Amino acid sequence: MAFGRSERRSRPATADPMTLKILVAGGFGVGKTTLVGAVSEIKPLRTEERLTEAGRPVDDLDGVTGKSTTTVAMDFGRITLSERLTLYLFGTPGQERFWFLWDELALGALGAVVLADTRRLADSFAAIDYFERRGLPFTVAVNCFDGADRYAVETVQDALDLDPEVPVMLCDARHKDSARDVLIAVVQHAMRLGARRREPALP
Repeated sequence: MAFGRSERRSRPATADPMTLKILVAGGFGVGKTTLVGAVSEIKPLRTEERLTEAGRPVDDLDGVTGKSTTTVAMDFGRITLSERLTLYLFGTPGQERFWFLWDELALGALGAVVLADTRRLADSFAAIDYFERRGLPFTVAVNCFDGADRYAVETVQDALDLDPEVPVMLCDARHKDSARDVLIAVVQHAMRLGARRREPALP
């Protein structure tokens, strides 16, 4: 062995593994629980309760008449995207009476998915407004329900009055690969915005 030299080959430095928090938000019955369940590699935590007659005055079932349960706290799941990146998914409750939980769920989040249903696009406004006010990066994913109208993403972007930089994509929340693509898009969008915010301002 030459003096001062090791026989061990130097190994390239690797980045530390990251665990990131992503919110899945949107209106009542838009598919948040379905998306988290479809993509999670662990058995998802769900806090669903049956809808009751007492809730009829406050639970708008227009367009989702077949829905019999609702999330009352959150959904939780986990997906490993690579050896270095794992996502913790937190599905928010969609009904207005549970919105007070959003602030707690949003703490430490990198970004969010806003699921949308073309039959009830207006139900997406509350989540969009919330994330815009907090400055939290988000992607809008149009859940393609059977029988729902299919619109071009540009049409949805205009209807929701989104900033042109906000990604809009079509998805099927029931399918793992489709849900995974949505989550990857959120991470990429959030990291692009984060890198831009760290760039020094030009004199």
